[in-house]
Amino acid sequence: MRALVTEFIGTFFLVLVVGLTVNGAAELAAISIGFTLMVMVYAGGRISGAHYNPAVSLALMLRGALPAKQLVPYWAAQFTGAIVAGFVVWKFTGVTLEVAPGEATTALKAVVGEAIATFALAYVVLHVATGKGTENNSYFGLAIGGTVAALAVAFGPITGGAFNPAVGLGPIVAGFVVSGSAPAMAWVYAVGPFVGGGAAAYVFNYQES
Repeated sequence: MRALVTEFIGTFFLVLVVGLTVNGAAELAAISIGFTLMVMVYAGGRISGAHYNPAVSLALMLRGALPAKQLVPYWAAQFTGAIVAGFVVWKFTGVTLEVAPGEATTALKAVVGEAIATFALAYVVLHVATGKGTENNSYFGLAIGGTVAALAVAFGPITGGAFNPAVGLGPIVAGFVVSGSAPAMAWVYAVGPFVGGGAAAYVFNYQES
């Protein structure tokens, strides 16, 4: 239960900062999001592994670093944290967070972009947090947060920059409750990240074999 509470808290604050910075058009949104993830990873890593991302949890399960029976409970905690954060963002800003691809981005580009970016994120997580010779290192949080910040700058204008089904779908659920509508390409944030996370696990397992 402590691990699930930790996953809820970390995902909540990650999505909260994403929503507040995006809705507030903050100039340093990517840096703020990356640092938030970094400190939450350092805070919760010893308790839950600090996934805060269903696609990362999938990758870690496929790698053997998360028991299969814990996958769905982790997902439940992460999505719940994201949905609650979505409502808080709405209360604070008056608008729900809507993660969506750029206007000129096709569905194919969006889903492939999310898969590529999530692959990079999960690949980094697997290597710095579970790779041979990297146990108990002091830089894993910085590496993971820095990866998200860099990817947000590069992919954000194209795909919406979720790289995380909880970030992409949690606020959409809150928005649907508030307005009764959801973006047509919401599915991108389920398919792309899970494909990317799964692929990263298989590549990592090949490299470590």
